[in-house]
Amino acid sequence: MEMALYDTERGYYAKNGNQVGRDGDFYTSVSVGSMFGKLLARRFANGWDAAGNPKAWRILEVGAHDGKLAADILAELRTIRPDAWQALEYAIAEPLPRLREFQHKRIATLAAKLRIVADPSELACDPLPGFAFGNEILDALPFHLVEICSGIWQEIHVCSSADGLSMEPREIEVDSPLARRLDIIGKDFPESYRTEIRTNFGKFLSGLAATLTDGTMLFTDYGFAAPEYYDRHRSTGTLRTFSNHKAAEDPLDLPGEKDITAHVDFTCLAEAAEAFGYRPTAFKNQGSYLTHLAKSMILGGGIADAKSIAQFQSLTHPAHLGASFHAIELKKGGVIPPEVERRLAL
Repeated sequence: MEMALYDTERGYYAKNGNQVGRDGDFYTSVSVGSMFGKLLARRFANGWDAAGNPKAWRILEVGAHDGKLAADILAELRTIRPDAWQALEYAIAEPLPRLREFQHKRIATLAAKLRIVADPSELACDPLPGFAFGNEILDALPFHLVEICSGIWQEIHVCSSADGLSMEPREIEVDSPLARRLDIIGKDFPESYRTEIRTNFGKFLSGLAATLTDGTMLFTDYGFAAPEYYDRHRSTGTLRTFSNHKAAEDPLDLPGEKDITAHVDFTCLAEAAEAFGYRPTAFKNQGSYLTHLAKSMILGGGIADAKSIAQFQSLTHPAHLGASFHAIELKKGGVIPPEVERRLAL
């Protein structure tokens, strides 16, 4: 999966910046319009205020794609909170050279201070308070595909032969990170039950945590808390491919030409964040989360014209993106609210 998506020459995301939107393969909240970025800008400004308005702070974005969301956030911050914008360093961690070019061209004139790096570790020598965030980045992290075979978990491997690529189950190494995670989930599933497991959340979060002296990680994505994710009736998992706005389920069909994704286990993410002192302080569906952020805009008449109303409805309505997507905030040293602990089943 990592090769198919991120190989610097043949990977799906390495080829161009046209995967998202009407002419691409799938839509995101960013595709709806600038409203998503405007609302996130307000969350970041509120966080800067809560931190005591530090003279230097950072927003680090991962999975910035072509930089459109960054442009929407920066333009709104500069308009509504020029003081916060002036003190801000906007950073993007992007391993793919072509996407770094797109990002720089789009937002270089919008950020008072801009840093685009290949890896978050390049920022670790100069940590700042602020935010690390990503929209639809977690679902694109590589995952293990596992299946119940004769009552035990086995991992589905990609195999190559003269007939091409195929997927076959194999035994899982004892006491491996995958085996330990599966021990937590258990084996009480029907034969041929298939699902996805990510064991790389810790590695992913460690790089982000090292860039912040204090602050919040924020992720928006589609997924579930663990009890719902591993429901016995979700027996075929959530692995999907996307091309030209059509979903399919065979990741070996035209590798490098299609997006490959699976839903996010937010409970697993929250447990991995604990190792770095970050705890979930908010976990809501996107509709509820963005509606809360929009209160000041609504009261101030910022969502009154037809275009803004349509964008807001697309982002928040349960029939659109409001119910299927979730937002999770992980705050350093935060206290987990009872309702968040309950929802995540921590």
